[in-house]
Amino acid sequence: MIFTKSISQFGDYCLFMRKVFAMPDRWKLFFKRTLSEVYKLGVDSVPLVVIVSVFIGAVITIQMQLNTSSPLLPAYSVGLATREIILLEFSNSILCLILAGKVGSNIASEIGTMRVTEQIDALDIMGINSANFLVLPKVIAFVFFIPVLVVLCMGTALLGGIAVAWGTDLIPLPKFIYGLQAFFSEWYVWYGIIKSLFFAFIISSVASYCGYYVKGGALEVGKASTNAVVTSSIMILLFDVILTKLLLQ
Repeated sequence: MIFTKSISQFGDYCLFMRKVFAMPDRWKLFFKRTLSEVYKLGVDSVPLVVIVSVFIGAVITIQMQLNTSSPLLPAYSVGLATREIILLEFSNSILCLILAGKVGSNIASEIGTMRVTEQIDALDIMGINSANFLVLPKVIAFVFFIPVLVVLCMGTALLGGIAVAWGTDLIPLPKFIYGLQAFFSEWYVWYGIIKSLFFAFIISSVASYCGYYVKGGALEVGKASTNAVVTSSIMILLFDVILTKLLLQ
């Protein structure tokens, strides 16, 4: 029963995406709405990304130092391991799981509110493709801006680690800096950005789908927002495994 329902919902999602990616009727209005969504979904997320990244970078550095303090390991290994964790996993997968809670719930509640207040029905009556008009700018804007958030996350998380090395006596700062630079692979940065593009599409499209098909009132909007976050998180973890296998093999 659950499997059948999941297949049915996936079919509805595919049909929904077909409506979303239709040709916009008015390009000027589309670009205007896209820029607005870039600010609302992307720029407004910068403070959250910076705060979380700095503290997580600091925590990773402390934990790596406490768990790898061995005379058999070089001192710079803490910086190297911290860098790899941040580039490979935290700056894309964990960051997008956090953004699924902020951006996903925002999108689902906004579109769900428009559905229960019959604003979407009004657009449909006027002959406007409501899915394309409301959802496409959000998807394009978030996918467009997510690389900026990922690179910002990488930089601020590494700064958090540097702050720990500078402000404490856990690890000498020159050794930590050397570890950040040692055996650096540029592909790891691109790997994180590529994964984040898929995750951004999942967050924005799944949240839009959950909000677009809300039925009922305010209570159902809250449930749709919760479902959007949970479903997006599960899909991010699933695609994290798939993309890691494809991109790092």
